[in-house]
Amino acid sequence: MTEESTTLTGQAPPPVRDWPALDLEGTRFDPVLAELMREGPLTRIRLPHGEGWAWLATRYDDVRLITNDPRFGRAEVPRRQVTRMAPHFKPRPGSLAFADQPDHNRLRRPVAGAFTVGAVKRLRPRAQTVLDGLVAGVLRDGPPADLVERVLEPFPIAVVSEVMGVPEEERERVHAWTRTIISTSGGAEAAGRAKDGLYAWITETVRARRASTGDDVYALLGAAVGRGEMSEEEAVGLAGPLQIGGEAVTHNCGQMLYLLLTRPELMSRMRERPDDRGPVLDELLRHIPHRSSVGLARIALEDVELHGTLIRAGDPVYVSYLAANRDPDVFPDPDRIDPDRSPNPHLAFGNGPHYCTGAVLARTLTELLLDTLLDRMPGLRLAVPAEEVDWRRRTMIRGPRTLPCAW
Repeated sequence: MTEESTTLTGQAPPPVRDWPALDLEGTRFDPVLAELMREGPLTRIRLPHGEGWAWLATRYDDVRLITNDPRFGRAEVPRRQVTRMAPHFKPRPGSLAFADQPDHNRLRRPVAGAFTVGAVKRLRPRAQTVLDGLVAGVLRDGPPADLVERVLEPFPIAVVSEVMGVPEEERERVHAWTRTIISTSGGAEAAGRAKDGLYAWITETVRARRASTGDDVYALLGAAVGRGEMSEEEAVGLAGPLQIGGEAVTHNCGQMLYLLLTRPELMSRMRERPDDRGPVLDELLRHIPHRSSVGLARIALEDVELHGTLIRAGDPVYVSYLAANRDPDVFPDPDRIDPDRSPNPHLAFGNGPHYCTGAVLARTLTELLLDTLLDRMPGLRLAVPAEEVDWRRRTMIRGPRTLPCAW
């Protein structure tokens, strides 16, 4: 990364904008990101941690280009102190998130079978049974109930733990680690301890399953290590982010449910046309600001020209899927929730080789959650005024901390 980056017309590059970590209420869109979108298509940002500055792409077409272009890679990122949102940055060797081709496909191949459409379809009845049990407990105990605590949190964690192969008696401990890792409230020290605990547990689990013939993720990874297809270090680095994935489903669904509970016209649409809920779900996925700031950077591996600006080899580059999902050239009236939006090519699960490994599973769990709660709780409503809903603070994944409801 150099300060000499210039536009091809010789003009100075855009100023570096500080992007602080904001505690945003509800589903409010990040005002700093909104400004950067207006200033785009390429801006330069400095995040709370790390060093230097990075390019930020916010337009839909640019985000798709950068995330699918081998001239931008992730493998170099762990060796750099790229400006970033997370206070603690210690990627594990072998992490799928930082792998470029051909390593990316090699690492993804052993676990791909656990996340296919067919595998998730076979899992669906079991997931529904787990969910039905949780909802039955809520109905039995009566209102009010915190749906985050009673349903939105335990359901995806239980299903993801089953897919991963986490023994039932270990699930609460593993969940405590993943919950701390995605929070920034405890600072680098707490996140570091949680990562150390989780990855030590994953290492033991993968090592114990080298001779396994099971079809859960830890069994598949253990067997792949046993066959010499990947190192133990790579298997552990791959498993961590997959294990954390259930947290995103919890908080994404929390935001969606909050929107339905505070927008009667949306709730009516979902209830009156149950067979047509898919497009509404996609629109909610497009609309919700599911994360704070941006995710992981890429590094330009060679000079790249974009919109008359020269991104030099070595420059870090971020993309914003949240911004791309509100690009007015692709999504007319992008700030409005339009349940009839068509087409809706949102990028809620990413794009390119790093498209979310668990996207099919996450979409299925979201669908099951919303369908089951709406169908089994026809009078579902907030038990407190909307402005009193408590939201997660100092976190990378946004969502309500509690969602008190009655019915």
